Amino acid sequence: MNKIKTILAMLILLSFALLAGCTQEAQNKFGRSIQNWTGVNGVLEVYSGGKLVRKFVKIDKLSTATGTSEKYERPYRFGYGVLDANFNGIKDPDEKKVYFEFSDYSTNYVFYENP
Repeated sequence: MNKIKTILAMLILLSFALLAGCTQEAQNKFGRSIQNWTGVNGVLEVYSGGKLVRKFVKIDKLSTATGTSEKYERPYRFGYGVLDANFNGIKDPDEKKVYFEFSDYSTNYVFYENP
């Protein structure tokens, strides 16, 4: 049992040492990858004028856009999901996975994990 604890402690210390040796950009990317995880069956609903205008299903994560050399986040989100053209909440055979972006300024949206 002590041998397992020793190995576990060494792995934890090694992880911290490796992370400390990374550049700030690499640390930021690692942190964002943890923050961006939102499950594997997310739903994004986009509203305009109080009406549902787009629905994406089977989203595994939403990401905040950032530049590789800038230190600020850009005002939009992006991800991949299935465009639910008929708003029924499931992937139909004719619906495909697409890339999407939406602005923080111009849209109202709701993101949730599909129960």
